[in-house]
Amino acid sequence: MTLKKDKHFNTRVIHDGLSPEKWEGSTLPPIFQTASHAHPTAENLSQTFGGKTTDHIYMRLTNPTNRVLEQKLAALEGGQAAVVMSSGMAAVTNACLALLRAGDEFVTGNSLFMSSYVLFANIFKKYDVTPRFVESTDMSAIENAINDKTRFVYLETIGNPKMDVPDLAEAAEIAHRHGLPLLVDNTMATPYLCCPLELGADIVIHSTTKYLSGHGDATGGAVIDGGTFPWANSGRFPDFKPFIDRKGPLAFTDKVWREHHINFGTTQAPLHSYLTMIGIDTLALRMERHMENALSVARYLRERPEISWLNYPGLEDSPSHATAKKQFGGKGFSGLMAFGLGDQETSFKFINNLKMIYHLANLGDCKTLIIHPYSSQYLSFDEPTREALSIHADLVRLSVGIEDVEDICYDLGQALDSL
Repeated sequence: MTLKKDKHFNTRVIHDGLSPEKWEGSTLPPIFQTASHAHPTAENLSQTFGGKTTDHIYMRLTNPTNRVLEQKLAALEGGQAAVVMSSGMAAVTNACLALLRAGDEFVTGNSLFMSSYVLFANIFKKYDVTPRFVESTDMSAIENAINDKTRFVYLETIGNPKMDVPDLAEAAEIAHRHGLPLLVDNTMATPYLCCPLELGADIVIHSTTKYLSGHGDATGGAVIDGGTFPWANSGRFPDFKPFIDRKGPLAFTDKVWREHHINFGTTQAPLHSYLTMIGIDTLALRMERHMENALSVARYLRERPEISWLNYPGLEDSPSHATAKKQFGGKGFSGLMAFGLGDQETSFKFINNLKMIYHLANLGDCKTLIIHPYSSQYLSFDEPTREALSIHADLVRLSVGIEDVEDICYDLGQALDSL
């Protein structure tokens, strides 16, 4: 056996951030369910408000349970700091708004989680912010969309539900060449499969509700700062000066927390941080099983005549297979896939005939989950927009769980037989 000084991911995912000596021997952090914290002296509270101590004041600002999760997520992603929030969308919103001002633009892949697209395309325009949507995997399109008003580049590690995989290292190189940070939503991959900061990204975003929690029992989000982007030298961020003066390389974290998180009130519930940490303990094991099962399910569905098309980066004929194989180091290809059944009526019949698989709007659960995005999440979208986002009437999204794969395939098979 070869011994190494640095712990492997499967060990760190369990042990990082734990301090039993501070918690009376407990190997899980206490749930600090309190709105505010008492201080021994007036001087101490004044110093804490001035940022001279790391003591806690009020839950909307910081919480001891949440702080443990922040430290754990920063460590797993290879970042320098993190802020946990009440949902993944809170994390997306706060991270972007910390960088944007009226009149600004940003470049984003068009393969996005539904609510991220709505935020970018519909909400931000009310504040005179313009997103430039391009194909997520088209690096030339990303570079061509950058102009003097651009403030960042935004991508998802794996597009949801399109299942395309952009080359993050190349995207980071393009962004940095123009003095811009690269923001990456790593929800679908998790740090087990991919660490975008190691590939050159500057900021990582998560919906912890999904694979990190893994049990469908807690909502949350996180913004993780790599601490390496040269905010002072870019020339595009003069408004960062007070945050640079205060926190140096962690100016972005300070801006997210001080300007947006605490004033928008996007506080994570301590109970949900606690539940998320319990889930993270088994992240490596679950991701191994999710991805092993997903590859087997994809191979099974590919052979079924009822399936008109199938998108899963683990299959050799996927347009993203080569990039995913290189970027994920051969560990796997995610636990999510999309496939077509011809039309909406057939998709509905298929879903309604499933016996074990749950029909609901979530992913990354231990349980296998399915949804018809066209008629649910994207129901309010007009047809041209759905077409542009590759949300077709026959598209079915499957989040493969960790059940016995034979049982998953049997349930899918009997529902396909009914067609």
